[in-house]
Amino acid sequence: MGDQIIVKVLLLVVLIGLMAVLLIPRKGPRPLAIRRLTYLMLLFAGIAAVISPGWLSWLAGLVGVGRGTDLLLYAFVVVFISHSIASKSRHAASDQRFTDLARVVAIQGAEPAEDAGRRLVEGQQ
Repeated sequence: MGDQIIVKVLLLVVLIGLMAVLLIPRKGPRPLAIRRLTYLMLLFAGIAAVISPGWLSWLAGLVGVGRGTDLLLYAFVVVFISHSIASKSRHAASDQRFTDLARVVAIQGAEPAEDAGRRLVEGQQ
């Protein structure tokens, strides 16, 4: 139980950090660069795990996880959650852009109030 404290603390810190990302919207190139670097590091870690799976078990033992596969599962959960958060943020931004565009199109295509009133009065006579 004492050995698992390291991985529990790491996982809690990462998950709390992901929650903070949900609450603090960010724009610009920096989050994209961080995401790309993270994916690149995960790719290299995956290649290393395929070539030499023993290091994953060694790393798992170092942080207090029983097996390398368990550590891999924890990593996949964290990556899945972070990907879901990033996807949600992108979709929310895209939805906002579509809403803004729809408003602009509606305003540009709207009939002036004077013309609408005149047409309504003429239609009643």
